[in-house]
Amino acid sequence: MRENDMLEKEEIFSKVLRAGRRTYFFDVRATKADDYYITITESKKFTEEDGSFHFKKHKIYLYKEDFTAFSEILEEMTSYVLNHKGEEVISERHQKDFKKEYVTEKVGAEEAMPSISSFTDIDFDDI
Repeated sequence: MRENDMLEKEEIFSKVLRAGRRTYFFDVRATKADDYYITITESKKFTEEDGSFHFKKHKIYLYKEDFTAFSEILEEMTSYVLNHKGEEVISERHQKDFKKEYVTEKVGAEEAMPSISSFTDIDFDDI
């Protein structure tokens, strides 16, 4: 069998979630023993300065024996986030005119620009 035929046979059911620069692919696939598992792929588009672009992909393989525990923990984590922060996206990166708003809040443009040293003070809780 050709490689393309194998790929088509392996993929059973698929759904796609487009979320800005990210796309999530949910696929049910079959093992060689004809059992099913799920792959979740995050594909993120990056644009270069010259206008070209590339995608970075990350994939998770989720097997049946882990479905229940995975679902429970995912539900617990999403509930925690929504209960503590709500559904509104508050990340400054999601504001198209973030720089403009930030500059207008300050007295002068010099105050609006963070110092170089502040770029090294990254708190992963902020990401």
